[in-house]
Amino acid sequence: MRSIWRTLDPALARDIALVCLADSVVGLSYGAISVGGGLSLWVPVAMSLLVFAGASQFLFVGIVAAGGSPIAATIAGLLVNSRHVAFGLAVSDVIGGGWRRVAGSHLMTDENVAFALGQEELRHKRAAYWLCGIGIFVSWNVGVVVGALAGSVITDTAAFGLDAAFPAVLLALVLPALKDKATRTAALIGSVVALAATPFLPAGVPVLLALVGLLFYRPIKADRTLEPA
Repeated sequence: MRSIWRTLDPALARDIALVCLADSVVGLSYGAISVGGGLSLWVPVAMSLLVFAGASQFLFVGIVAAGGSPIAATIAGLLVNSRHVAFGLAVSDVIGGGWRRVAGSHLMTDENVAFALGQEELRHKRAAYWLCGIGIFVSWNVGVVVGALAGSVITDTAAFGLDAAFPAVLLALVLPALKDKATRTAALIGSVVALAATPFLPAGVPVLLALVGLLFYRPIKADRTLEPA
């Protein structure tokens, strides 16, 4: 951990801290909604520690609260989290092997993957990944416990705008990557596909279909004809 602090850029540490703060607020709303929806206090707390996947956790609670079966909710959550397969391939060298691979896989989120891939050097990638992953894990779980204890005090995240926290954070993270034309084209195609499929497919499937945009990713290669012999 000490080496991470020595490696980390102060501006990056600030950005990670802001993301952790946003996630703690969303975690608070998740805990309150879960208990307010009739679940026992230990359920959202245990899910946050063992599952640690905000989108899947919200989806699970939403389906169960609407009268759906826990099995259907679990399948839907697994479908949403299947995007982590692609994430794992992208940050495999960042996480490392042994116990780091197990712990790093559990701490994997959209945010720390985005932060890691936004760095150039491997040591900076690792510092961003681990600090953000650990920071979000702690802040999310603290928020969930506080929200669960609050019970039904916060029952409607839309009333506070908390439901917009996740997409706002993720948008801020990916904006720098959109400066590249190839990335921008792939993201645009993926977004169009996902939006078009949303009214017709179950939750989670449109996000996976957005991966179609990767088929159109054509990075510009450096012109090697100008390199000296």
